[in-house]
Amino acid sequence: MVQFIIGMFLLIVGSLLFMVFPGAAGEMANMAVGKGKYNLNIEVEDFWWIFLIILVGQGILSYIRTILFTIVSEKGMADLRKDLYNKIITQSISFFEERRVGELTSRITTDVEQLQTTFSITLAEFLRQVVTIVVGIIILAALTPKLSLLMLATFPIIVITAMVFGRYIRKLSRKRQDKLAETNTIVEETFQSLSIVKSFTNEWLESIRYAKSVGEVVKISIDFAKVRGLFFVFIITFLFGGLFFILWRGALMVKYGQMEVGDLFSFIIYTGILGGAIASFGNLYTTIAGSVGATERVMAILETEHEVNQLDGPVEPAPLVGDIQYRDVRFSYTSRKDVEVLKGVDLEILQGQKIALVGQSGSGKSTIVQLLMKFYNIDSGEILLDGKPIQDYDVSALRAAIGIVPQEVILFGGTIRENILYGKPSATEEELHLAAEKSNCLEFIDNFPEKFETIVGDRGIKLSGGQRQRIAIARAILKDPKILILDEATSSLDAESERIVQEALENLLEGRTAIIIAHRLATVRDVDTIYVLDKGKIVEKGSHSELINQESGIYSNLAKLQFDWVG
Repeated sequence: MVQFIIGMFLLIVGSLLFMVFPGAAGEMANMAVGKGKYNLNIEVEDFWWIFLIILVGQGILSYIRTILFTIVSEKGMADLRKDLYNKIITQSISFFEERRVGELTSRITTDVEQLQTTFSITLAEFLRQVVTIVVGIIILAALTPKLSLLMLATFPIIVITAMVFGRYIRKLSRKRQDKLAETNTIVEETFQSLSIVKSFTNEWLESIRYAKSVGEVVKISIDFAKVRGLFFVFIITFLFGGLFFILWRGALMVKYGQMEVGDLFSFIIYTGILGGAIASFGNLYTTIAGSVGATERVMAILETEHEVNQLDGPVEPAPLVGDIQYRDVRFSYTSRKDVEVLKGVDLEILQGQKIALVGQSGSGKSTIVQLLMKFYNIDSGEILLDGKPIQDYDVSALRAAIGIVPQEVILFGGTIRENILYGKPSATEEELHLAAEKSNCLEFIDNFPEKFETIVGDRGIKLSGGQRQRIAIARAILKDPKILILDEATSSLDAESERIVQEALENLLEGRTAIIIAHRLATVRDVDTIYVLDKGKIVEKGSHSELINQESGIYSNLAKLQFDWVG
């Protein structure tokens, strides 16, 4: 704030200093013909150092002001980027389901860049031109009142026109930014799913889709340029037409002795400066009006209510024992309220027990664990943790007490060390190595030349599926959760990788309450209870040996398909 205030002061002082220049030039012209007005004790030959002082002083002030405004804008936009990122990262899962990643990326990059340009360059220049116009009008009103009145008569027309054009420019700018966000979304989606694009040989299709989106951006940009162009044509034609008329009137006043030639000389310079200021004023106004659209989109996100707000450091996990109860839980996704995903689910897991959720895709298995992690709120019924309603737990503290090993492991593009430490950033070197050992990670880490400093690549692309899975297990071991969720943790692995990962999972499961989502029944034979889901309901419940012997049961039929068992 201090830099901004100083910068504003220097901007005003620099503008005022520059406005002395035309008056000094006019007085020099008057003194040259022996009609000086201010009785200055200097000769015409000495005016060069006055102009030098003005120009050098104005240049120094402009340089310092530019640096100060840059500091303010850079720090301000950095804070805005951080606030915007923090707001986005603390939103609920529903927020991301309603928006595409490319759109959010565009908000935090393109929109903020547009605001940065406005605040670092455009706004300062806009204020400088405002000072120039106001001071110039005051000087001209004192110097040549008659001519000044003629010039001021054009201002209301220019202002009203600027307001009308500004509304259309703001609308088109917002539309252009939205379309640009869609274009960024296509790029994000294509690059993230490049293997799918290539496997279907659809490079041509993506090229057409991107070209179409870019073409729409170009069309809107051309419309935007047309509106701005019309505005500039009006400003230049109307403004300079008026200026030439005023200069013609001034020449007549000099001819008939109503004005000194030096005053006309000053008036011409002042009107030239004012003309340039007003012309650029129109351009700057349209740029600022265009950035309003970006501001509205950024503010729409900043004003969104966030889900969590713990950004000061690691969150302490909730002190859970590990007892879980679902009582008549019903749930529908917000985007599909007419489709009930869970229809009165009842289940109970005691501390230290391992249960499995089995069923066809879409039966509600993943939804059950998503509700446990409070990704969504249930419609009716209740979920109890240690006898306490899940709504009473802080979201972050609850999730800190739950670990998950997903089917599709997503790793960050850094090192193996960084990815394992994601489970507990403050872990010691001993804890890191112990987690890697228990997860069978050391088996492949020790074979890499860089060991734990090996770069895994974007989303872990440089590692095999089994290696990524074991890193995810190491991450969960390091987190040491009270409740563990295994979501199809070995379904995509070959037999050898599955054997190694299964050993790591047994280390991870020890002493924890666990929910295992599985399609492959071989992985859930030894759990305490198996829940079989069908169309959002639990239709079967029991151990593996109990369910396998139920004739015509869903689990029994699945077992026959997978194990080729009969009876």
